[in-house]
Amino acid sequence: MISRAQHDRMANAIRALSMDAIEQAQSGHPGLPLGAADFATVLFTRALKYDPSRPDWLDRDRFVLSAGHGSMLLYALLHLTGYEAVTIDEIKRFRQLGSLTPGHPEVGVTPGVETTTGPLGQGLANAVGMAIAERHLAAEFGPELVDHRTYVLASDGDLMEGISHESIALAGHLRLNKLIVLYDENRVSIDGPLLLTDSVDQVARFKAAGWAATRIDGHDPAVIASALAAARASELPSLIACRTIIAFGAPTKAGTEGSHGAPLGAEEVAGTRVDLNWPYPPFEIPEEILQAWRMAGQRSEPIRQAWERRYNAMPADRRAEFDRRMRGELPAERVQAVVSKVKEQLAAEPKSIATRAASGLALQALIPAIPELVGGSADLTGSNNTKIKGMPVLTAAFPGGRYIHYGIREHAMAGAMNGMVLHGGMIPYSGTFLVFSDYCRPSLRLAAFMGLRVIHVMTHDSIGIGEDGPTHHPVEQLSALRAIPRLQVFRPCDAVETAECWQLALQSAGRPSVLSLTRQNVTQLRTDFDAENRCALGAYELVPAQGDAAEVSFFATGSEVATAVEAQRLLADRGISARVVSVPCFELLFDAPAEARHAIIGKAPVKIAVEAGIRQGWDAIIGVDGVFIGMPDYGFSAPHKELFHHFGITPEKVAEVALTKLNRQ
Repeated sequence: MISRAQHDRMANAIRALSMDAIEQAQSGHPGLPLGAADFATVLFTRALKYDPSRPDWLDRDRFVLSAGHGSMLLYALLHLTGYEAVTIDEIKRFRQLGSLTPGHPEVGVTPGVETTTGPLGQGLANAVGMAIAERHLAAEFGPELVDHRTYVLASDGDLMEGISHESIALAGHLRLNKLIVLYDENRVSIDGPLLLTDSVDQVARFKAAGWAATRIDGHDPAVIASALAAARASELPSLIACRTIIAFGAPTKAGTEGSHGAPLGAEEVAGTRVDLNWPYPPFEIPEEILQAWRMAGQRSEPIRQAWERRYNAMPADRRAEFDRRMRGELPAERVQAVVSKVKEQLAAEPKSIATRAASGLALQALIPAIPELVGGSADLTGSNNTKIKGMPVLTAAFPGGRYIHYGIREHAMAGAMNGMVLHGGMIPYSGTFLVFSDYCRPSLRLAAFMGLRVIHVMTHDSIGIGEDGPTHHPVEQLSALRAIPRLQVFRPCDAVETAECWQLALQSAGRPSVLSLTRQNVTQLRTDFDAENRCALGAYELVPAQGDAAEVSFFATGSEVATAVEAQRLLADRGISARVVSVPCFELLFDAPAEARHAIIGKAPVKIAVEAGIRQGWDAIIGVDGVFIGMPDYGFSAPHKELFHHFGITPEKVAEVALTKLNRQ
């Protein structure tokens, strides 16, 4: 048992390292690390299951600093507990180029960091996904192998963001009792006292969402330890609202907004040292305090060793399957065989169906072949075609299910999916309408930044929706998604391309993907079996020019590829040679070797792109002198065929534009 005096000295070590690093960088947020140091100390010395010598131990507890601006709290903890890479020199390099201590925590940069946080609320949503993954894998592999908790440090700002409402509702509904949120209730925001902007009783709010929730003194280690013990024993997810003083120990800035997002200043740092009875120079930790922290870091080593014995005693085939899933290693041969079979069936019996239906067809074959593939939808299951027949639903009572009904919570859905991948052992996919990708965008951006294989099925991808009108017609969404670096946006033209795009999304272990799919039926344009995945380069010549070199190259995606094919036939009737290039994925095309990319784009003097969206992004393919046929503005409520005719996205109009460009009207 750690005495109160020893606790205070250990917590003050966090405070000292945090304020010193922020002062040296002349940048950072000292308020949270100083205020939250007490409950963080109790968590890391008494409750959290972790082993700094094995940061990737699969059954470790996860700690998510959702309030990522308080990153020095986490870096100080990692250094003090003995994470080898987080040296005192890295602490001194806080917020410097190439350091392991960036301004906000980044997964993959710093050992011990479980997710990238900073945009408030995201870490909380990730943690919900981690807790779902833990429960799901425990149901499959057993608690002797998977039995850990997910802890979150959340700020006032995290709980004001809308994503928090969606996330806590989902967690409460699923009764994720191994999820514990420590809320740093310091009642101060950047603008001043929290009461300027918020008067929500967070304890009551969480209770209403199905959580166990309590409010405690966040500076009393005995009370904190008792609250953590109660949370670990709860059958519900738990909120512990820790009443703290922001910048605890700072003589004039404690309890004020002035300590939130700027260094304390040399004079205030000196005064804090006096008030905390910390007479040591910057970055110096007395040996006895450092050793106390290192012993805390070694506390779970026997637990890890016992786990490794259980792991090694598993049947070899079961252990190999667990390892494969946790590594994120796709059963590639199985996937290849499944996709080939789907393509063979489509060649034998072509299907002119909506690509959302084609996606459902592909999933019928893929889901049995990939046990870690777990689906879901934001209350649009029937519209998205994301649930196959007989697919068990993941619920509080049956966590081994493979389909999650997220409810109308797109933002939490996307954030939780990120958390599942970060935890390991799952490949999540989900469904919503493409127009609602805007609700998912912050999480999609972070998935791309972190390099996470999440797959978002987004249907109803154009004015092809028809009567639902401009509120539901995606116009700018394709271009907006393509603007996110590292995100793959697939828009297949038929059932065959849909199966190929699914394969490519699954194979992309380090990139998120969006599958943009039609509501309306489309013609199957590829009727011959081809073992090659023709979408792999992002674009390919679907219909070559007849006779002489092409005078016109048509480039199109999705349902508009069929429009371009028919326009090519109309031109052929006029003796004009044209080719059609399907462009299912801009990102893969731009990543392709230059020689291949140039060959696909070709040398036709007239280049025309056809897509029921905006032009942004297309100039990289057709050039600034190329012609774009698409959406100049928002749509209208009308049958989809009338809308395509109204906006000139028809074979006749496309052919007419080509003739005009060639001066051959």
